Amino acid sequence: MNKIALVTGAGTGIGKASAHALLRAGWHVVFSGRRAELLNSAIADAGADAARGLAIAADVGSADSVRKLFAEIKQRFGRLDLLFNNAGSGTPGNVLLEDLTLEQWQGVVGANLTGAFLCTQEAFRIMKAQSPRGGRIINNGSISAHAPRPNSAPYTATKHAITGLTKASQLDGRKYDIAVGQIDIGNAATEMTDRMTKGVPQADGSMKVEPRMDVQHVAQAIAYMASLPLESNVLFMTIKATHMPFEGRG
Repeated sequence: MNKIALVTGAGTGIGKASAHALLRAGWHVVFSGRRAELLNSAIADAGADAARGLAIAADVGSADSVRKLFAEIKQRFGRLDLLFNNAGSGTPGNVLLEDLTLEQWQGVVGANLTGAFLCTQEAFRIMKAQSPRGGRIINNGSISAHAPRPNSAPYTATKHAITGLTKASQLDGRKYDIAVGQIDIGNAATEMTDRMTKGVPQADGSMKVEPRMDVQHVAQAIAYMASLPLESNVLFMTIKATHMPFEGRG
């Protein structure tokens, strides 16, 4: 039986690397994101595995867009075995909490939290009704699910909330054989973290360059979590650059 995975935010960075790792492991992977051209380019970069990739553009912050995304997956494949809730966004790190606009707050909440909820809800509806029943959901939590960076209130709040969503949906998924876990990632080397090579604000007000790790290490972790039988689940995994300032952050 073909194994079907959906990766949101799959056009670049962690999403793209993870989708490629799943392709290499034999999965059929739906690459989803807002920009179709990026998704198609990401699939083409998979080389010989690209034949098992499919691009479907969607905005996870839109309930209608999410419904259409999952309806197309169900129509094309008849089932869904894995959802990686990876899509997300943040606010500029130089904007003070008191200067954030409501629109900025709502934009991050919509992408990071509401989007993960909407996708989880649609995945539940497919996974509980399919045969064989069940599936797996992996949420991208981030190190910010544990400790904030300066000027990151919307991002940090949503990532703490993702931890609650992971626990609640894992509990609610038990009766359907749906396993839900979370991966908290620290300083993967992607375009999003390029600024860390030049220096980023620290809790004490200083600016420091922070070490990063190869994004492929994250992709390998996702592939491992996805490879487990549904009787086993990684509820939480933290993978980080060894020397990044996390354990002593604050």
